[in-house]
Amino acid sequence: MLTLVAFLVALGLLIAVHEYGYYRVAVACGVKVLRFSVGFGKPLWHWQPQGSPTEFVLCAFPLGGYVRMLDEREAPVASAEQHLAFNRQPLRARAAIVAAGPLANLLLAVLLYSVVNWSGVEEPKAQLASPLSGSIAEVAGLRGGEWVRQAAIGDDALAPVHSFEDLRWLLTRGALQGARVQLEVQPAAGGSLRAFSLDMSRLDSREADAQLFRKVGITGPWTRPVLGEIMPGGAAERAGLRQGDLILKVGSTEVVDGQQLRELIRRSVRGKVALSQTWLIERAGRSLSLEVLPEVHADASGPVGRIAAYVGALPELVTVRYGLWDGLSTGIVRTWDVSALTLRMMGRMVVGEASLKNLSGPLTIADYAGRSASLGLTQYLVFLALISVSLGVLNLLPLPVLDGGHLMYYLWEGLTGRAVPEAWMERLQRGGVALLLLMMSIALFNDISRLFG
Repeated sequence: MLTLVAFLVALGLLIAVHEYGYYRVAVACGVKVLRFSVGFGKPLWHWQPQGSPTEFVLCAFPLGGYVRMLDEREAPVASAEQHLAFNRQPLRARAAIVAAGPLANLLLAVLLYSVVNWSGVEEPKAQLASPLSGSIAEVAGLRGGEWVRQAAIGDDALAPVHSFEDLRWLLTRGALQGARVQLEVQPAAGGSLRAFSLDMSRLDSREADAQLFRKVGITGPWTRPVLGEIMPGGAAERAGLRQGDLILKVGSTEVVDGQQLRELIRRSVRGKVALSQTWLIERAGRSLSLEVLPEVHADASGPVGRIAAYVGALPELVTVRYGLWDGLSTGIVRTWDVSALTLRMMGRMVVGEASLKNLSGPLTIADYAGRSASLGLTQYLVFLALISVSLGVLNLLPLPVLDGGHLMYYLWEGLTGRAVPEAWMERLQRGGVALLLLMMSIALFNDISRLFG
């Protein structure tokens, strides 16, 4: 139920803001707006303010919306109102109205990111877990426990890293750009700051997902190697492990953090057979040795070990909060960065440098909406901001059925002094619809594969 409610609230808000952008600029340009609708199909609620020509409607199917303006191309217009018709407006006014919807979504994202920055959010400290064996982080010399204080991509100036989420975002950008990421860290044992360089050019960024971060070697923040909740009937319970056990050794390997322990469990298989391990643990101040036989599970990378227990304590949290101007400027920068990253990913998918598996549809969005809402208001606002950016950027793409396609027509009109011929516009519209349906089909297929595969 939470997933459904969170999804409908997100969808309704983003659509309403998108359509309000059209409405507000159309009214400002002197265009008569006949209807403002959130959703399609049978109207569930409608309201028309006294003296206003606009009817505000909420419809049964919330997968979209529209703003209907007075337009001679749709119906005859009385001569006394022709100056109020959309098609009679100068080119700059028509372009401004069409661009207003996507820009409203981008402004909403700036506002949401800013609200999160102003209110503050608890995020994991940027302290690194043990890097995965053979990963870029391990090759660079990182060993785990280091606290990242500053970082930069390429030759950019070093900037403070406030949390692990800041670091993850910077690594994502560096990986997709194939650029070197510079880290300035404080060693786990203390002492002076040290510099490390992660060579992201070694990555194949076609799969911008968790597997990419495994190749980087930085998949999560540092945590103590203790066990959390033990699942009934699982390998951990059968071995006699309990919640709160501190793991000191697995076989002859000393365990230093939760990430390393998870990897040792994952690698405790040979072929499709689990390997029994001797664990040295600390429980209530006493050392114990237990034999642990993990269970074999199929993973994207092949058979891996599992023990049916939460592995690793919660990471140390820090409060990230900005002042009025810093929060706003950071919100603007984050919206710009996410927009640029979205466009870059779309461009790579078009030329085959990134997998089409990265396309997501309504099922994945609904799933993430529910998850983020369950984590609290702040995470839900971040989710809304991310989807709002995606909606704004998607609508600015130069596809004939989208706002970007109409802006492309207006650019042609501005350069040549004449509108795109109707015959060409029909062909382009049909091609745009076909391409959009193809993208939606791929996104839906990816959704089903992720959620039910």
